[in-house]
Amino acid sequence: MARLDEIRELTRVRVLSFLREPEAVFWVFMFPMVMAAVLGFAFRSGKPEPSTIGVVASEALTATLGASEAIDVESFETFEDAHAKLRRGAIDGVVEEGEFGALPKLTFDPVRAEAVTARLRIERALSDDLDEPIVATEELTEKGSRYVDFLFPGLLGMNLMGTGIWGIGFAIADVRRRKFLKRMLVTPMRRTSFFLSFMLSRLVFLILEVVLLVMFAAWVLGVPFRSDAVSFGVVCLLGALVFAGFGILVASRARTIEGASGLMNLVMMPMWLASGVFFSYERFPDALHPILQLLPLTALNDALRNVMLDGDSVLSLGKELTVMAAWCVASFVVALKIFRWE
Repeated sequence: MARLDEIRELTRVRVLSFLREPEAVFWVFMFPMVMAAVLGFAFRSGKPEPSTIGVVASEALTATLGASEAIDVESFETFEDAHAKLRRGAIDGVVEEGEFGALPKLTFDPVRAEAVTARLRIERALSDDLDEPIVATEELTEKGSRYVDFLFPGLLGMNLMGTGIWGIGFAIADVRRRKFLKRMLVTPMRRTSFFLSFMLSRLVFLILEVVLLVMFAAWVLGVPFRSDAVSFGVVCLLGALVFAGFGILVASRARTIEGASGLMNLVMMPMWLASGVFFSYERFPDALHPILQLLPLTALNDALRNVMLDGDSVLSLGKELTVMAAWCVASFVVALKIFRWE
C-alpha cells in the first residue's frame, strides 16, 4: 500500500511539473492542432480534389474538360505561360490542340502522382471509350522542368532556414543555460555586437555549405544553374541573414533549451508546410496566397527558383528581396528590444 502511495504522489508531482511548463503543454496539445490546420488547408478532406489542367488557346477543350467535376481548367494564351506554371507545380498538366487534326497533346510530369491522375481524368473526360488513344502525351524531361528541379531550391531554402534558426537560436539558448550571459552583463559589450558575432560566424560556413549542396544538385541530380553567381549569392546571403535574425529573436527570452526548441519549431513548421518546399503553395486556397507570399521562406524559395531555373538576375527580384529584407530588419530590431541577459 505504501508503494502505491509512493507511485501516486510521484505521478502527481510529474503531472503538476508538466503543467507548469508552457512549452511542453504547447507541444503536446496545441502543436498537433496547428499541424492539422495547416495540412487541412493544403489537402482538404471530402471528395477527391480535382486536377488543375492548363488549356492553351482552345475554347473547345476548355468547355469539354471544364464539364468534368474532376477537372479544374485554367486557360492560357500561350504554351510558354502554361509551361511556366506546370514546372512550378501549380497545375498538373497542359493540354493543347493537335496540329492539323491530330490528337490533343498533354504535357505532364510522370514523376508526380497527381499528374498521372490528371492524365486519366483527361482521357475519361474526352471519351468514355478508353480502348483507343485520346490524347498524345509528352513527358517533361527537360532540365529545369522536372519535379526534382522544383524541389531542390525549396530544400536549399529550408536548409538555410533550419541552420540559421537552429544554429544561432540553439547556441544562444545554450550560452544562457550555462549562465554565461549573466557574466557578459557586466562587460561593456553591446547587444548589437553580441548578435552580429553570431550572425557573422554563421556566414563563415554559408559559402562552403551552399557550394557543396549546389555542386551535388548539378552533378548528381542534374539541376540547372542558369543565373550568375552574384545574384545567387545575394539571395542566399539575404536568406541566411533573415533566418539568423529569427534565431536570435526566438532565443531572446527563452529560459531553457526545451523552450527555445519549441519556439524554433513553432516558427519553422508552418513554413515547411506552406512555403512551397515540397509542393506549390498555390495548392492552398486563393485567399491565402497573398499571406503565404509574405512568409520569408516563400520569398526565399521563389527567389531561388527564379535565379536557378529561370536565370533571373537579382535586379528582377524586387518583391522577394523586399519581403526578406523587411523580415531581417524587423526580427533584429525586435530581438534588440526584448533580449535579456539573465
